[in-house]
Amino acid sequence: MTPVRAVDVVPGKQQRPARDALIRPGRATIVDVARLAGVSRQTVSRAINDKEEIDPATKERVMAAVRTLDYRPSRHARGLRRAGSVTIGLVVSDLANPYFPEVAAGVLEVAKPQGWNVTVYESRHDPEEESEALDLLSGQADAIVGYFDSTDDVLARHAAGLPIVLLERAPDQTRFGSVGIDFATGMRVAMAHLVERGHRRIGMLDCAMPGTRSLRGEYFLAEARAQGLAVGPDWVARCDDHNVAAGERAVDRLLERHPEVTAVVGFNDLIAIGGMRAARRGGRRVPHDVAVVGFDGLSLGELVEPALTTLCIDKRQVGRLAVEQVAQMLAGKEPAVGEGTWVVPELVARAST
Repeated sequence: MTPVRAVDVVPGKQQRPARDALIRPGRATIVDVARLAGVSRQTVSRAINDKEEIDPATKERVMAAVRTLDYRPSRHARGLRRAGSVTIGLVVSDLANPYFPEVAAGVLEVAKPQGWNVTVYESRHDPEEESEALDLLSGQADAIVGYFDSTDDVLARHAAGLPIVLLERAPDQTRFGSVGIDFATGMRVAMAHLVERGHRRIGMLDCAMPGTRSLRGEYFLAEARAQGLAVGPDWVARCDDHNVAAGERAVDRLLERHPEVTAVVGFNDLIAIGGMRAARRGGRRVPHDVAVVGFDGLSLGELVEPALTTLCIDKRQVGRLAVEQVAQMLAGKEPAVGEGTWVVPELVARAST
């Protein structure tokens, strides 16, 4: 895996529980260590940095608290970076997918004015690449933002003590910071849009890496039931990747199983565009025979023919919210919970429906 230095920056919602009432374990901070050891923050800092002015017994008590809380001081706490400088590690799945540069632009939009650096890593949906990125960033960065399929326990093991903000994971599904996408509302709007146009036989081109869930697929089936559609799991065709070619293969399988399909929802815009291309190649007109809806809001959707209807995610806002959470966590605060950690997709209706 090759790290990419990001232009060296120089200084009706988803069925949400009452998240404010949730009790979630947070990342251990220097304040937690000081409280457990019964000393001041300054004393914790002296112990971690091996200063001579602290007596051995106090130092041992502090280090015992560090081990108990699995606290890993940031480079700032260890004094390994110059004052005012912060490095954020941004981990994305696929740099070739135009979705992720827009997220990165949002990250830079907030990081740049503060003089923070951003280092970008590509994980390629590979658990080993994710772990390698975490291991590298745990020694290079002050915080990590990104798309991860790994569990909280795996993330904590590889980057213990660092502020972590997960992208596209619901705040009530992780103990770390997160920015969730309201897939439930997005899918509800998409299905209502298609039903209003007379579609009852709707399929989906879904995508999920092995061992992971697809919330988009789950909400598609839930909304199909809510709309009273005779649509079950076999109306969902699984894609083996997140790109156009995977969408082409998946729609061929879907139409072979259910030639009566009149509308398709794609996991993302690239998959939806692939589905649209394959449907047309098979002699079906879009939208007259098959309507197609994407889920991303890529600029590319405006350029294809017919232009793609999509659930538009404000990708820059995803990045901005993530860095705002990093700033809070570096200040010793708990990860944010509530409305400010959600991005709601909006329907952009174009010619494909």
